[in-house]
Amino acid sequence: MASPVRRRRFIIGSVLLAGILFFFFFPWEILFSIKDANISRASITRLTKLTRTEVGEIYGLLHLATGDNEQEHVLSNAVQLDPTQPIDLPFYAAGDASLDWSKERNRIDEEYPVIVFSKTYCQFSRRAKELLASYELQPPPKIIEVDIRDDGNVIKHLLTRLTKHSTFPNVILRGKSIGGSDRLQELHAQKSLRKLLEDAGALPLSNVGK
Repeated sequence: MASPVRRRRFIIGSVLLAGILFFFFFPWEILFSIKDANISRASITRLTKLTRTEVGEIYGLLHLATGDNEQEHVLSNAVQLDPTQPIDLPFYAAGDASLDWSKERNRIDEEYPVIVFSKTYCQFSRRAKELLASYELQPPPKIIEVDIRDDGNVIKHLLTRLTKHSTFPNVILRGKSIGGSDRLQELHAQKSLRKLLEDAGALPLSNVGK
């Protein structure tokens, strides 16, 4: 029968051997991979929130609508087009897959910080355009008269889906609709329209709205 001393030595030796084997043969890379994966997921989540570069479909429409008249046919000639469903951005560029949409978005925001989808015969559109004109904006608003375009009906459906605003005028500041004539007049009366325009990058040269 083993003595207590030998028994203790055997137990201690077994524990030491198990510790050595555990240290050298445990797959530590798995543990670190899991740890790194957690850090990576968290980092990616933060990075996604901070550096989102996705360009919304509205910029496809703005690209097309602010271009030359020939671009009207992109929408009007597309027989199978369903404007109530999402459309890929290259479609708005007549299939040009090489267009850098991030740069195009920035260009549109710089050149046309204020874009107004209007109708020539609409009294509400006229009222909105007159109010904006009184601010003497630089650069001036880009006015798109939808009723004289051959793709006007398609644009109406696209604006309804993309901005949740189905009537005219539809005033767009840096890719976001602020509504129509009534909303514009309301913001003007509250003396908050001027700041909105300035924040969008359109400098009012008159004292209107102060």
